[in-house]
Amino acid sequence: MRLTMMTDYAMRLLMYVGQHPERLCTIAEVARVYGISEAHLMKVTHQLGLNGWIETVRGKGGGMRLAHPPEKIGLGAVVRSMESDFYLTECLGTGNHCILTGSCRLTSIVDEALGSFLRTLDGYTLADILRPPTSGGAPELHERPLVRQGRVRAA
Repeated sequence: MRLTMMTDYAMRLLMYVGQHPERLCTIAEVARVYGISEAHLMKVTHQLGLNGWIETVRGKGGGMRLAHPPEKIGLGAVVRSMESDFYLTECLGTGNHCILTGSCRLTSIVDEALGSFLRTLDGYTLADILRPPTSGGAPELHERPLVRQGRVRAA
């Protein structure tokens, strides 16, 4: 499974904006820091705003900020809101024409794997992947291991 570029950029944007809670951030600024297209980020920003993850302020001096504290922004919820589908195989999607439907055991295994993936993301928030701001530049992932339900996970 691979997440779309839209979701990747959404996570980067949320991480950047989450590192700067004291001010509004601009699309141009985020695009420059991450080296990605402003046009793509405009689409991402629009979608994040529609989904309620960020607030946008139009006009001169405008920009964006998180709509919720980072610890209230679940990574699984963000991914679900940005991805158009999670149909890893034909039989999990619409328009299924697979002749094995109904007799294939793989369908339930793939569906279970997808559920595990999303449950893992649900165990983390934006706050888990932010660290205190550095001297200008992009936020980095935690260097310390993340602890979730008694297990240590490498960042």
